[in-house]
Amino acid sequence: MKCLFELLNNFEHTIISDKNLNPQIASLAFDSRAVKPGALFFALPGTHTTGNVFIPQAIKNGASAVIFQGSIAPEILDQNKNTAFVQVNDARFVMAPVSASFFDNPSKKLGVIGVTGTEGKSSTVSFIWQLLRLTGHKAGFISTVQYSTGGEAIANSEHQTTPEAPIIQSRLAEMVKNGCEYAVIESSSHGLSPKLNRTGCIDFDCGIFMNVTLEHLEFHKTFEQYRDDKANLFRKLDECDHEKIICGNKVKVPSFGIVNLEDESADYFIHATKKPVIGFTTEGKAGKQAAESVNAKPLPPIPDGIPILVGRNVASARFGLTFDMTEPNMADAEYKPLHKLVHVKAPLPGAFNAYNLMAAIAAVSRLTGTSVENVAEKTAQLTSVRGRMTVIDKGQPFELIIDYAHTPSSFETIFPPVRRRCKGKMIALFGSGGERDLQKRPLQGEIAGKFCDILILTDEDPRGENPEELLRQIAVGAEKAGKKLGENLFITPDRPSAIRQAFKMAKKDDIVLLLGKGHENSIIYKDHVLPYDELKEAEKALEELSF
Repeated sequence: MKCLFELLNNFEHTIISDKNLNPQIASLAFDSRAVKPGALFFALPGTHTTGNVFIPQAIKNGASAVIFQGSIAPEILDQNKNTAFVQVNDARFVMAPVSASFFDNPSKKLGVIGVTGTEGKSSTVSFIWQLLRLTGHKAGFISTVQYSTGGEAIANSEHQTTPEAPIIQSRLAEMVKNGCEYAVIESSSHGLSPKLNRTGCIDFDCGIFMNVTLEHLEFHKTFEQYRDDKANLFRKLDECDHEKIICGNKVKVPSFGIVNLEDESADYFIHATKKPVIGFTTEGKAGKQAAESVNAKPLPPIPDGIPILVGRNVASARFGLTFDMTEPNMADAEYKPLHKLVHVKAPLPGAFNAYNLMAAIAAVSRLTGTSVENVAEKTAQLTSVRGRMTVIDKGQPFELIIDYAHTPSSFETIFPPVRRRCKGKMIALFGSGGERDLQKRPLQGEIAGKFCDILILTDEDPRGENPEELLRQIAVGAEKAGKKLGENLFITPDRPSAIRQAFKMAKKDDIVLLLGKGHENSIIYKDHVLPYDELKEAEKALEELSF
């Protein structure tokens, strides 16, 4: 518990209730339904309404203090004389400093790694967490799919990648309480944006940039703003004190960035921090460049003066991945490369995992002072993230893969290697999120139409949009790639029906890809949320069809 005034030191505010009210705060809440006696309630602005309308309900449930923005009805103040009311300019923004203070600034007691990028975040976070544990370090993590506060991973029941500040600070505090040395945080563009400030007041020691492509323009408005918000992760490296008290010991935590040198924005992220930066690359052999071959755009020039981890001889099969890489001397303060060859083998399908693994190996090696070679040896023990290139084999004659891919760039990454090894037809089933970026929809259809033989367009999360109209926007791109409705292009909004349609079409040596839902546990419609598990639904359909 902390008194209210103790939590109000780091931002401008106005107390509009009795100035002598200084209640003890027992918990934090931003949803009135979650308020418990003694809670501090944040009345947040929303897309369709304002949190101020929920203040009476929060007080009824026991809130002893309220932080709000804008104005509230005078009668609410008159009727709640024993409740402290604090007015601020931005209630959502101040959740971060209040939450950090309430939980005693837990990020100052952990080595904190942030991972950002349009694709690869969840897998890279998981691999870092697993490798930290495999090298003898207690760690927790927070990601789209799962989280851990020091024990085994727990499924994330929410759709948010980076949770709101009270949740993330609470989980970091649990990690400290449980004796963790490190925390790995999947840092989305929303989470890093000052508009939402979910990652405010977190002391990051290592920032990892995977890639940045067209996504979330409904929120950021422009690609430039989207990229700039992501780069806040690297700017945060310069703001923090990297001397920390970890497990009771004063520790100087290395501070550095890691960037994917194959992305055109790599230089932008390198220059977003004054801290040292490590680069990694497969020289175009594991992603979009490899797929486009001679037609690929030249890779961005490699910046001078930074150490580079290079992956070569990338070989991907249905159940695993191998590659070789040169090792920079991660323990050398001057980052002098050793050019030592290290072999990496992991039970992870998909050549693109070479990027995720190199980033994870570099982070764990540099943070813990463990050699790259010793960290790389542990990759054979890694497990893949649920819903990320997950293979389901129930004896059916075709190969079945479930993946979260839902952007044009992720399609360009996963389709080519599957196409190269497919002896039959490729059948892809996917949709697009409603009330989200419209520009990506025809691009999804065009890319999928280029690589796949049959497309089935189906619900992902239509939200407030008409499902069929949304899918027709994807179909425009598929038709541009030569697909024809009713022949090799189908619109089947009901996802369980679409899955069964795909399975009935599939023959021996075909590959079926169910894309866009991955680990998620629901499909969001305008007037209801449908509980849904893609893996269980696929297994159920296979049983029904008696494969």
